[in-house]
Amino acid sequence: SWSHSSTPELKPTSSPTTQEYNPKPYATAKMSSDLVVERLENPLIPPFTEYSGKTSYFGGNTPLSKAVGYVVVLGFGALFSIFTTAIVYIDKKFKGNANMTSEHFNTAGRMIKTGLTASVIVSQWTWAATLLQSSNVAWQYGVSGPFWYASGATIQVLLFGVLAISLKKVAPSAHTVCEIVRARWGKTAHLTFLFFAFCANIIVTSMLLLGGAATVEALTGVDYRLASFLIPWGVILYTSAGGLKATFIASYLHTVIIFAVLVTMILVVYIKTYSSDQIYTFLDWTVSYTPEECSQIYSTNPLNYTGAEGESFFDPNTYACGPVPNNNQGSYLTMLSGDGLMFGIINIVGNFGTVFVDQSYWQSAIAARPSSAAKGYLLGGICWFAIPFSLATSLGLASTALMLPITAGEAGAGLVPPAVADHLLGDAGAVLVLIMLFMAIVSTGSAESIAVSSLVAYDIYREYFNPEATGEQILKCSRIVIVVFGLFMGAFSILLAEIGLNLGWVYLFMGIMIGSAVIPLWNLMTWDKASGKGAVIAAWSGLVLALTGWLVGAKIESGSVTVATLGSNPVMLSGNLIAILSSGFIHYVYSKFIDCEVYDFSKLNENIQLVEHDMSGLTAEEQNPDELRRAYRWITRRGYVLTFVLIIFWPLLSIPAGVFTQGYFAFWVLVSICWGFGATIVITLLPLVESQADIGQDLSGLWNYIRCKKGDAADYAEEEEEVAKEAPEPVKEAEAEAEPDEEAPAKNEE
Repeated sequence: SWSHSSTPELKPTSSPTTQEYNPKPYATAKMSSDLVVERLENPLIPPFTEYSGKTSYFGGNTPLSKAVGYVVVLGFGALFSIFTTAIVYIDKKFKGNANMTSEHFNTAGRMIKTGLTASVIVSQWTWAATLLQSSNVAWQYGVSGPFWYASGATIQVLLFGVLAISLKKVAPSAHTVCEIVRARWGKTAHLTFLFFAFCANIIVTSMLLLGGAATVEALTGVDYRLASFLIPWGVILYTSAGGLKATFIASYLHTVIIFAVLVTMILVVYIKTYSSDQIYTFLDWTVSYTPEECSQIYSTNPLNYTGAEGESFFDPNTYACGPVPNNNQGSYLTMLSGDGLMFGIINIVGNFGTVFVDQSYWQSAIAARPSSAAKGYLLGGICWFAIPFSLATSLGLASTALMLPITAGEAGAGLVPPAVADHLLGDAGAVLVLIMLFMAIVSTGSAESIAVSSLVAYDIYREYFNPEATGEQILKCSRIVIVVFGLFMGAFSILLAEIGLNLGWVYLFMGIMIGSAVIPLWNLMTWDKASGKGAVIAAWSGLVLALTGWLVGAKIESGSVTVATLGSNPVMLSGNLIAILSSGFIHYVYSKFIDCEVYDFSKLNENIQLVEHDMSGLTAEEQNPDELRRAYRWITRRGYVLTFVLIIFWPLLSIPAGVFTQGYFAFWVLVSICWGFGATIVITLLPLVESQADIGQDLSGLWNYIRCKKGDAADYAEEEEEVAKEAPEPVKEAEAEAEPDEEAPAKNEE
């Protein structure tokens, strides 16, 4: 058997290189079975005989037992619930904030610092799709997949920093985005965007549970329906207990674990087991196989292949073997990929919806300090880029390079990372990916839960049922909603799976459903002429046009409307583009030429009421107009520049390369490794450094509490100073006389 602990070397006698096996001789109609047999007989290079005759990687066999699945899903959920709740309790007890108000529950006191803000953004934006779908597009399109996934979903976070500062300037008292809509545009617009906000939360949570449940079932055998119900419980417990602050603390812990596993996988693929040169060679081999050779590799007996009917189960639409359609020279090693670019555009449009329309991102902006909001979003976006880019560049590309028998169905369900991790590290790899995935699910799930609870509590319960609601009533409502939403999403994800929708399908669909709300919400915060009536018309018209174009596109392209035809890239692309572009055009025209009223932003915050008089983060010092103006200028310049670099400048630089050379690919891999390590260091250490005083205060308070004392170290220092000042003069003189006596033995010894 192949020992994964040693790095295989491509020796001429045992592991033929691409120079020895020139593609020309076997790129003909004649099947060169000797080449396939020779490679199969070498245990260090793909394809591997251990997968001979396997029609899929998992094939109903799970690398881990059900017990492991239950331990991770239930055990980790309970552990994090207890740990996070304990931290929130300690923080409240030793900082004089013993009472949990509804304001603090839903805004975390509006005092979150830069490092924790960045960590929370990374955590919220790291979905199950981030870990799973990014490797799926690497399996499909090659190097362009991870890049377009990462860049196409980073720019939204960078640009949302502009909205975060705008919010601090014009609506610092807000709790939800829909509250701001109500304050500026009225009831009709409020109900409209409340619908789109709920759609965003439901779609994101659906993807979490679809990807998570499928992976848990593939790795452990726990039924996906049961997993869909069990996964939310860990989130429900600590989110309902500690609110947004608990979510932020848990998000930091989850992010650290995710980055730790990320670094591990990068090291295993490109340093411990293989090198970039070897992965490059294997990727070259994968696309150089002819259909006959692919049929031999994916057959019941590839070592003694006869070509008899029924012996091969190869299907070019199911397995990664042979040239890649619509890629330059059919290579995985190029950014010139038609389908990759198409996915990138869909990714950009769809993710604008899931950032700008998702209440959880507005909630993070509300919770951040004004001075930290801009920097936190920028830093969070840059660090998050490393997760899909670095992870998929390692695990995603390794899946095709090693020619694992991963089917298109398994890839669509998000099973590429667990398959590669299991192949390279065995059970340990499967456990690491399972833990990493669980961290992503619960971190984003908790953010979505608190977001939905805020929308229901402030925008439905207080707005339409109980305008005089007290803080205690809103707090109770928020906690009930968190529990109900968790149970509802468990059932809803099962329904989607039964219909036949997987993670990849829902990911491409999200922009069609919520993309029409993006530009109106951007205009809400940045354009004084934005019309409320125009926003409502634009949002609904964009949705109707997008759904119509999507359905018609499937009918035109394939002649039928099914789940499969609706999920093709061109059809999804048309729906996504129609949603965002038509909505933006309609809103601009209506606001510019029909309803031309100019809005005074200075009045916006007057229409938003605090439930309790909790002014945390709302003092004059924190709302300094000059500081906010400088922060707005800072994030605007950097956000726009980085957006240009990621979606235009970088791709243009890679075009002249065509198909990557070995050296170019090595540099590409080096960038992904450095980015991954750099992001890990920053996102792990910065929150600790910024919060060291708070951590010290909590620890000293806990230590004194254990010793049956009250307060923290600072309180005792003040008490000792006061005692020293109040001490009578004779005592002080006696102490002064005693000091030389204590030093005398030391002098004698000298």
